[in-house]
Amino acid sequence: MSKAIAVTNLVKQYNSLKAVDSISFDVEENEIFGCLGPNGAGKTTAIRCMTTLTRPTAGRLEIFGTSVIENPDDVRKSIGYVPQSLSLTSELSGYENLLIAAKIHGVSSDKRREKIEQMLNLLGIGERANDVVRHYSGGMMRRLEIGTALIHSPKLLILDEPTIGLDPQGRRVIWELLRMLVKEHGITIFMTTHDMAEADALCQRIAIMNRGKIVAVGTPAELKRGLGGDIVTIEVKDNAKRAAALLEKQGVKVNMINEKSISMVVESAERRLAGFVESLADGGVQIESISAQRPTLDDVFLKYVGSRMGEVESGGEWQQVRQVRRTIRRMG
Repeated sequence: MSKAIAVTNLVKQYNSLKAVDSISFDVEENEIFGCLGPNGAGKTTAIRCMTTLTRPTAGRLEIFGTSVIENPDDVRKSIGYVPQSLSLTSELSGYENLLIAAKIHGVSSDKRREKIEQMLNLLGIGERANDVVRHYSGGMMRRLEIGTALIHSPKLLILDEPTIGLDPQGRRVIWELLRMLVKEHGITIFMTTHDMAEADALCQRIAIMNRGKIVAVGTPAELKRGLGGDIVTIEVKDNAKRAAALLEKQGVKVNMINEKSISMVVESAERRLAGFVESLADGGVQIESISAQRPTLDDVFLKYVGSRMGEVESGGEWQQVRQVRRTIRRMG
């Protein structure tokens, strides 16, 4: 059985910049595969290569055994793509948007009405089919966009930030829709996301990209276990650097230092907390609080990228969130 996606030493270079730098990974059929990374990591460029929107510089990329480089027309028939930015025509109805998508994707005229009605029911927006899209909620717009990508019955759905700009309820509806597409319709999903909870809840496996390279691949549980212990966070009254230096003398590697807090990965944290408290007290460091918790995907992200996703969001990806929200408000 062929892989849904097979990527081998893929490179995309713009002049001297390698936006995608020799990455390799596979996506199994009927899998939700997530790709995480900071702004500029190469995620969207990799998607553009998968969707035939840009030609790779080197390497091999196959979709269900078909080469994207050698047979792009055949590949397009088996994929559906939903970009980050809203791509619907806001002054047309939901039905009309699906009709346009059906024509673009070559759905035969005798099957269009049936396919559109099936898609409207699948998306749960049949009652709003004839309403103009600008009157839809953000979540309904995103569901409709997914519908336009699925109207030609592709086997692979590629989503670039599928819940960007949505409220928690809208995100949950999209999550349930994606799970249903995999479980009941046999669709494979490749998605990027900036939402750690979303990646943990939806994805069977995750790749983390940074500076054009894949730095880690595994299930969420595997990636969290790979940190090798619990996350200990210590808040101090002042002088976090001194606290870090005292603990590092005990062989502990401090992963993050802020003005008044430090974080580190520690095996058997509960047994070691008392020793940390004693060491810091002896060194004249006043502790405000100390806590230990199991690793999260955000901690994994910190390890491989060097910052947390919340810090990354202050850059380009968070600007995209705000832009989508502004667009939704204008449509309303």
